[in-house]
Amino acid sequence: MKYYVRVGEPSRTVEVDVAGARVTVDGTALEAHLAAVPGTPLYHLLLDGQSWTVAAQPLEDGERRGGGRWMLGVVGERVAVAVIDERTRQIEALTGRRPVAAPSGAVVSPMPGLVVRVHVVEGQQVEAGAGLVVVEAMKMENELRSPRAGVVRQVHVTIGQAVEKGALLVSVDDAQPFNPQVDRPLRPVV
Repeated sequence: MKYYVRVGEPSRTVEVDVAGARVTVDGTALEAHLAAVPGTPLYHLLLDGQSWTVAAQPLEDGERRGGGRWMLGVVGERVAVAVIDERTRQIEALTGRRPVAAPSGAVVSPMPGLVVRVHVVEGQQVEAGAGLVVVEAMKMENELRSPRAGVVRQVHVTIGQAVEKGALLVSVDDAQPFNPQVDRPLRPVV
């Protein structure tokens, strides 16, 4: 999978293509192995035979789908990086913005398309980053993910429905137990 990594301020963009242990960084092939150090924000990186310990802290800013922002620490230096995958970069090019959820937990379509799959039902608990809906646009399937952990309060679309850019697809509320006495009952979405 191909990623685009914006590094530092002022930023420069590095193209990273990951295929198993083979990583290509701006056209240079490298051998890479990454392992998390359990219980810590640290990772052990073996890069072309050199060993590195990297501290990685996610930066919360609402842009978690298709990548994310991180503060990395290596050898006493800290650098901010923003990572986006190839699909998100294409969406940015088409729409002029990153596909992000509205602060209210509303997940909207980043472009016009056709709903081809709905992975959730109303009342279902979801984790941050869980797939909710797949919208096909320009012969590409775009899986739209939950911006946070919570409960699916309403699914606004059905399979086969055409949607416009900005159309409301799913509403996700903060994580709370589902109460069938108060909340609407579960219903399958077809």
